[in-house]
Amino acid sequence: MRFRKILIVVPFLIVGYAFTKNEAKPEVIQPGAKLEKLADGFLFTEGPSADAKGNVYFTDQPNDRIMIWSISDELLTFMQPSGRSNGLSFDKDGNLWACADEKNELWQIAPDKTVNVILDKYKDKLFNGPNDLWIAPDGGIYFTDPFYKRPWWNHTSMPQEIQGVYYLNPDHKTVVRVADDLKQPNGIVGTPDGKTLYVADIGAKMTWSYSINKDGSLDNKKLFCEMGSDGMTIDVRGNIFLTGNGVTIFDKSGKQIEKIEVPESWSANVCFGGADMKSLFITASKGLYRIRVVVKGTAG
Repeated sequence: MRFRKILIVVPFLIVGYAFTKNEAKPEVIQPGAKLEKLADGFLFTEGPSADAKGNVYFTDQPNDRIMIWSISDELLTFMQPSGRSNGLSFDKDGNLWACADEKNELWQIAPDKTVNVILDKYKDKLFNGPNDLWIAPDGGIYFTDPFYKRPWWNHTSMPQEIQGVYYLNPDHKTVVRVADDLKQPNGIVGTPDGKTLYVADIGAKMTWSYSINKDGSLDNKKLFCEMGSDGMTIDVRGNIFLTGNGVTIFDKSGKQIEKIEVPESWSANVCFGGADMKSLFITASKGLYRIRVVVKGTAG
């Protein structure tokens, strides 16, 4: 497979923004680490996810493309067009799953770039626009379906009556709505043991935790923190990373422990990547950023 290189790389530009932290909490950012601007020139970056080697795939949705920041620090184009992909996530078999909202679909993209449209409707109606997703250890997939009117759509109103959270069974044949009481769910991530799911209600400015039942349904809804988020991720210590105005980090109890300032108008999403999974990648408006962390991240 060949990739086309893009000449907009700005490697290792150290940005004059770092982070603030609560000294009473364990460190998350490596001491002395600075935020690096890796590349810019995009229209709006989103959906980062790392493959098994640590290469980070992310989307430039207005330009309809999926990009890669490789572990050798090269910027590559993986796919263009890309169905206006937004959120991305890799499964255990190396398939890249994409919330492709050009036609309100959920895609499975094989390593050879073969696209399989897995979902496009719920109860015979289009989804509002699959936005972000998390793949559970058993292969089940949770995804959010908020409504953001897109210029490439013909419709102007919500196809679904609810902005919900959905669960696709591991056999990828059955989809159910598992949360229907949120205002505008967006970011989503689960714990590596598959027992807890976090959903950010960006419309209500809240993030909630749920217990995951064996059948994939959700239970025991609890307020995690009074902050919504666009995208989100989690490290192996259970710290939750929320986005929007920079990146705000909470410990597993819901207490804020650090804040990463990012010199962009909006930080849309985050993931861990790099060969050692100790780099936090931030897709923020027109740029891609990175900062080194102490604790390994998860693939979520």
